[in-house]
Amino acid sequence: MALPRQLARTPALLQKCHRLAVRHLQGKRNYADMAFTFASPNEVFYRDVKVKQVDVPSFNGSFGILPDHVPTLAVLRPGVLTVLDQDGNAKKYFVSSGSVTVNPDSSVQILAEEAHPLDRLDAHVSYQGRS
Repeated sequence: MALPRQLARTPALLQKCHRLAVRHLQGKRNYADMAFTFASPNEVFYRDVKVKQVDVPSFNGSFGILPDHVPTLAVLRPGVLTVLDQDGNAKKYFVSSGSVTVNPDSSVQILAEEAHPLDRLDAHVSYQGRS
């Protein structure tokens, strides 16, 4: 007899859980969105911009960041960072070092010691005279 009584209360319990979940999520960022900030001391490339994906070179290996990624702290290693915008366009940057922070609300901050868009770099520049 206890089981029928518990089953009768189940819809009310589910409704209460749903109300609590909705109340908890109100005012918070949609987890399908990923707010991205990327800057170096000389330039801010993105400031709280929604993007689809960021591919990051780190000392623990390269990894991709998508919305709802597990919170993470990482150290950048020299390499190419790729940002995929909401339209699917990829923008690539050379980064020397820095930090990556992925927060529980799906926001991501990358602070690079030095960063340059790949399209601004010239592979044919000679650095003669450097010691």
